[in-house]
This record gives sequence, structure tokens and C-alpha cells, in this order.
Amino acid sequence: MPDRNSPIGIFDSGLGGLTVAREIFQLLPSEDVVYFGDVGRSPYGPRSKEIIMQFSRQDTNFLIEQEVKIIVAACNTASSIALEFLQKEYSLQILGVIEPGAVSAVQATRNGKIGVIGTVGTIHSNAYAKAIEAIDPKIKVFSMACPLFVPLVEEGYLDKEATFLIAEDYVSPLKTTGVDTLILGCTHYPLLKPVIRRVLGDKVNLIDSATETSRVVYQHLLKTEALNPKRSQGERKFYVSDVPEQFAQMARHFLGDAVRSVMRIDITKY
Repeated sequence: MPDRNSPIGIFDSGLGGLTVAREIFQLLPSEDVVYFGDVGRSPYGPRSKEIIMQFSRQDTNFLIEQEVKIIVAACNTASSIALEFLQKEYSLQILGVIEPGAVSAVQATRNGKIGVIGTVGTIHSNAYAKAIEAIDPKIKVFSMACPLFVPLVEEGYLDKEATFLIAEDYVSPLKTTGVDTLILGCTHYPLLKPVIRRVLGDKVNLIDSATETSRVVYQHLLKTEALNPKRSQGERKFYVSDVPEQFAQMARHFLGDAVRSVMRIDITKY
């Protein structure tokens, strides 16, 4: 049984996993959290399967060194390509963001047509479509890569007209398919909800994997009696592989608050 006082570990290729961290902070405020953002090697999406698995193993090894009780691969690319490998290699519970989003989308759809948007790596992996098919093979899945969304979010272009035009170009084709549910298949994308909603209208369900993943973390800790019993706010530690000052500044877009302390580590040691 995990030590209840140990922290939750989260890793991501960069900043996007902070949307998952934010949801965990809100749902489990008393939990200590260790977050690692591999900004020095981001993005993972365009890289080979072998490199993504290598990076994901190193990220996991670092978090295990921090004596975490559970790990969340808060990166759609890592979840789609390396999660199964990680779960076989380590005895510690490791969760991804694909399955929680897929389950929620299947529950939400009314007409059996689900859209998925994500990075090139996530879309090419077909991970969401496979997860949805495993739940309900009758559902039709329509996928679209949106590679410009990540840099737009990280530059803070959340409500610019240029962002809307790009979103319209990416997402409008999904309207013709008749999808009634759309999975935001990248942890950056929840910050673009208002723009995506403007393109698709109010009748399409937007599924935020970050929200669903935080619920799965809660349920697992509850089931294993590993919830932290303290009542005070948990300690939050942030580590990166490069440019901690830049990470701290850009984290405001995701968390709404400045991150006071960010430590740089040499992830290649792991």
C-alpha cells in the first residue's frame, strides 16, 4: 500500500501538464505534488517512438526518486506511446490521460460521433480511437491534428483573432462530420476552450482530459486508502529540464498564479 503522506508525481513534455496539475490541486488540495516539465526536450510529439519511451522512462525515474505514491503521465504523446511500457516496467501505479478522456467522451456522446484534436504524435498514434473502440466499437471517431495550438497557448495567444482563425481552419471540418462530442486531446488545449467553443457552438460537448484524469487519480487513491489525511494545503514542487525562469513566467497561463520556485535538474542522469 502506498504511503499516504507521499506526493503525487506528474510529468509532461513541458507546460501542458499543468492543466492536469491544476485540476489535481483543486480536487485534492491537501495532497503534496511533484511536477516535472521536460521543457528542454519539448515537444515530444514529433519524436520517434523509441525516444519518447526513453524520455518517459527518465521522467518516471526522476519522480520515483522523489518517493511519489502515484505517477500521472500528463502528456498525451507519452500516454499514447509509452504508458503501456511504463506500466509493465514499474510496480508503481502510473496513469495516463487517454483512457479517462475516452471514457468520458463515450459517456457524453448522444449520436455516437466523437471528434479528437491533438498533436501530430497523438493523432498519428490513433490512441483515442483505439481506446474508444475498446469501450464501444459502434462509435465513429474523427481525428484532427492541430500542431499550432501548443505554441499559441504558450505564447499567451488565448483570445487573439489570429487564434480564432487558426482554430476555425483546424476544427471547422469536424462540424461537417456531425460530431456531438470533442476530446481536447492535448493538455494545452483546455486553455483554448472559449475559442474552440466559438467555432463549434454550444451543442458540442468538450471533453477535458485533465478534469477526467484528476477524478481517476482521486478514485485510485481513495480505493487504495492512500489519500493524504492532512487538512492543510499540500506542498507543490516544480522541476524542469531547462529555463526555470521562463517556465515560472509561462505557468501563469495554466495555473492563474505565478510559480514561486522552479528547480532545474539534469534529466539525462535518469
